[in-house]
Amino acid sequence: MLANRPVYLDNHATTPLDPRVLAAMRPWWEENFANPHSVEHVLGRAAEAAVEEARAHVAALVGAEAREIVFTSGATESNNLAIKGAARFAAAQGDARRRIVTVATEHKCVLESVKDLAAEGFEPVILPVGPDGMLEPETLRAALAEPTLLVSVMAVNNEIGVVQDLAALAALTKEAGALFHTDAAQGAGRVALDVRALPADLISVSGHKIYGPKGIGALYVRRRPRVRLAPLFSGGGQERGLRSGTLPAPLLVGLGEAARLATAERETDAARIAGLRDRLWAMLGAEVPGVALNAPAAPRVPGNLNIAFPGGASALAIMNAAAEELCVSTGSACSSAEVEPSYVLRAIGVPDSLARSCLRIGIGRFTSPADVELAAAALGRAWRQALSETRDAAE
Repeated sequence: MLANRPVYLDNHATTPLDPRVLAAMRPWWEENFANPHSVEHVLGRAAEAAVEEARAHVAALVGAEAREIVFTSGATESNNLAIKGAARFAAAQGDARRRIVTVATEHKCVLESVKDLAAEGFEPVILPVGPDGMLEPETLRAALAEPTLLVSVMAVNNEIGVVQDLAALAALTKEAGALFHTDAAQGAGRVALDVRALPADLISVSGHKIYGPKGIGALYVRRRPRVRLAPLFSGGGQERGLRSGTLPAPLLVGLGEAARLATAERETDAARIAGLRDRLWAMLGAEVPGVALNAPAAPRVPGNLNIAFPGGASALAIMNAAAEELCVSTGSACSSAEVEPSYVLRAIGVPDSLARSCLRIGIGRFTSPADVELAAAALGRAWRQALSETRDAAE
């Protein structure tokens, strides 16, 4: 952490680049900048080999074969390719199923991908969650009573950190004969994902959520039984024809190294981060009497706290008061005038009046005990200042 830089606790939005990842990437900018598709010469073949090594590391992150990994620009593209690609390929083959099922708390790129397909004759179905943010298996079972083409359920929620029971949900989906996709942008490297045990057909991964570079991601596409997708755009036919375009070797090397580190260090990272989270939560309880945790009963990733501040002070006012010391977020759309209540918090039954007082905290690999202590004190001061200003404005 550089001097005078705020403590960074927004690791759900993005993670810092691990220095080991940067070191792995640098030679592919500075020493060998060749196109990995230029296999006619030695530099191109070396770049191709580096890309394929990265593919193997990404595959290992989810227990897959290297040839089941398709590189993309990030999880948004992966999610679009999985959902729209599966739907369009099936329709082109004469499949009569049109139902696409997802969950109210999914990331916007999943929700919008599913909704976009309505214009192509598909039936979007958005399932509710309980107060804990979990999709109940019986809710999914009822939805699957109608012929269904695809189900998409995220591994870990990007706002409240809730970990879905993918094994149960995927098993129900496969029993119904539908494809199962999971957006694992927040889950890869944080929870165990192994397609040898989990019957997922499609898994989306993002580089910048696992201490890798931005602008790169991957989609796992199961080979056996084979999952078929229609590409989103046309080109030179790279990535098995599913994602044309020149592969960016430095970014892919970075993604591969980030995936390798995540596979090797997930359990030790999780234990350390969980300890920091528990320490921060205890300190916040002392600094902010009455602070509450959203979806407290749900299983959640170690680094997540989504908290509601008491007294009516807005999250925006608290963030502004702590801006010089701390980087956190609301996990929702912000404007200069107000914080729009989070659709995720609405989905779990948090009233808008309280949702406007909620902040998302994301602890990560490089968070220190000193950062946690500073953050608790800064949030306490910011809350008291915002609360005082709110009360003054009301008088």
